[in-house]
Amino acid sequence: MRTIRVSEMIDEQKFNRFHLQILLCCIFIIICDGYDMFMLGTILPSLMTEWKITAVDAGLFSSYALFGMMIGALVFGPLADKFGRKKVILICTVIFSVFTFTSGFADTPTSFGIQRFVAGLGLGGVMPNLIAIITEYAPEKIRSTLVAIMFSGHALGGVVASLGAMYLIPNFGWRAVVWLGALPLIFMPILYKMLPESITYFITKNKKSKLTDVLNHVNVNGQYTIYDNYVLQEEHKNEMKGFPVKQLFKNGRTISTLMFWIAFFMCLFVMYGLSTWLPKIMGGAGYELGSSLTFLVVLNLGAVLGAIVGGKLADRFGSKRVLVSFLVIGFISLTMLSFKPSMIMLYVLIAIAGGTTTGTQIVTNAYVSQYYPNEIRSTGVGWALGVGRIGGILAPTFCGILLDMKLSLQVNYLAFAIPCIIAAVAIWFIQDSISNMTASRQEKKLI
Repeated sequence: MRTIRVSEMIDEQKFNRFHLQILLCCIFIIICDGYDMFMLGTILPSLMTEWKITAVDAGLFSSYALFGMMIGALVFGPLADKFGRKKVILICTVIFSVFTFTSGFADTPTSFGIQRFVAGLGLGGVMPNLIAIITEYAPEKIRSTLVAIMFSGHALGGVVASLGAMYLIPNFGWRAVVWLGALPLIFMPILYKMLPESITYFITKNKKSKLTDVLNHVNVNGQYTIYDNYVLQEEHKNEMKGFPVKQLFKNGRTISTLMFWIAFFMCLFVMYGLSTWLPKIMGGAGYELGSSLTFLVVLNLGAVLGAIVGGKLADRFGSKRVLVSFLVIGFISLTMLSFKPSMIMLYVLIAIAGGTTTGTQIVTNAYVSQYYPNEIRSTGVGWALGVGRIGGILAPTFCGILLDMKLSLQVNYLAFAIPCIIAAVAIWFIQDSISNMTASRQEKKLI
């Protein structure tokens, strides 16, 4: 009987057709997730006009969704570690698709807000599990890159939302933008067939036939059978005892877990604050709605580029160095935006801001997913995102208050620039050596 060290085998593989299949499924879902989240910023001016609500009231719509996302991440992350990531991903996708679609029929702010909250449960639950399943199957040498490429689909969803809104709102109204969120429901049978379940789930549930089928796709030359012995790591059973959240603070991980939470709080504050209010901020600075939506497109295109470049740099130089550098650059670019530069420089700075704020958050997702052991990966990512959502919840309402106060452009942008520095400090204090030492001890136990 062979003993197969599954994690080591996956780490050593080259990118193949099976990896591409998983990546495409996850990219599609995360694009839909990003569209669902970012489309709100494109329709807020229309909602404010139709329902005659203030900027603070409009900001609450984003906060409702983000509050739902926080709960979804906190709940569905641990559930996926227990019951399987594929099941949770598909369930959450159905939730956010259905309730985004139905919110297009809302005729009052209250009804719209409630449905945004429920949709947020699905949005928050799907994200950490997509990150976890990509991390679980990705070869080690390109892991950060693949997570970044996958998650850049979130920003790409923002691009689709902005471009779609430019056409749909003038011709069909804001409701058409919302109804387009039902698109994932059409592709659910394909996603169910193509997306694999978590390897950890197969091993813990002793589903050897399904495990061997997946592993033979990961490594076409492996010839794995149900008679082989499959091991992730020796600490696996200990990690899974009790509530998985407790494990985030064991084996010297406490400081790093808290630092991840602070960094996520600040990054998501900036990410959702900008995506919700950038069109309105630029409109207040004298730009027309069409131009303001173009700025949102540039912001998200910058995020896509920043995520991919950042992921490649992280694989080569380490996540910590890249993230701290990006966040400092983000602070500088946002500060410079407040001085109303020339139009060309304005677009350049917005793209850089997108790449070093939303793009940085994407690379941070890859960082945290690799920091924790596979058995608590969804929990680690889910709780980091869940706690970070508090920043995302506060940002739209906080920035709405600033806009209602009619403060200077410099103050509005500093509200996004300062959190970048705080996040950079938090990332700096993450203890990579603790994760490496733990992995080293586990490897020795297997030999």
